[in-house]
Amino acid sequence: MSEYTSTDAALSRDEMAKLVAADIPAGAFVNLGIGQPTNVSNFLTTEQGVTLHTENGMLGMGPVATGEDIDGDLINAGKIPVTELPGASYFHHADSFAMMRGGHLDVCVLGAFQVSQEGDLANWHTGAPGAIPAVGGAMDLAIGAKQTWVMMGLFTKAGESKLVEALSYPVTGLGCVSRIYTESAIFVIDQTGVTVRSTHGITFEELAERLPIELIRGA
Repeated sequence: MSEYTSTDAALSRDEMAKLVAADIPAGAFVNLGIGQPTNVSNFLTTEQGVTLHTENGMLGMGPVATGEDIDGDLINAGKIPVTELPGASYFHHADSFAMMRGGHLDVCVLGAFQVSQEGDLANWHTGAPGAIPAVGGAMDLAIGAKQTWVMMGLFTKAGESKLVEALSYPVTGLGCVSRIYTESAIFVIDQTGVTVRSTHGITFEELAERLPIELIRGA
């Protein structure tokens, strides 16, 4: 793990996506979930040789499409128009899920409503009356990928931490999350606990006061 760092300003969504992209290992097969994770594709470099997988049946997805590059028949799982890279392939939805469930993806990056200190993930339903549950392939990805990373806002609109001692929302996957990227801090979860790799717009001490869990400061 890299040395602990701190910046004065919170990270923008683009800055978060850029950090995630930089952390993805060269040559990895990766799935980017709906929402914030989609933006990561715009910051991957050709030199990394990363192959993006889409839940709806594509390997070799490129950045989000704009302008004349938009093709209504070429979308990701979030229905966002995307581009294709040379060598891209298409396949049945069932084959796509077999890749997800079979441990063939090196990393998946998902959004979340909550993550526990044990790496448990909740990202498909808040349990609120009238809320429409939308699990999609999140459970398959969270458990099937070799590493599951999360991108999310650290606090709710009410100021409550989304990084919690134990989940209060329905579970997507247990003990699956190993990294969390937020606007205020980046966290690593492993057998030693929750380590803060960096803070942004907040000090480690302030973060420790606001979060309901024990934090370890990165070396």
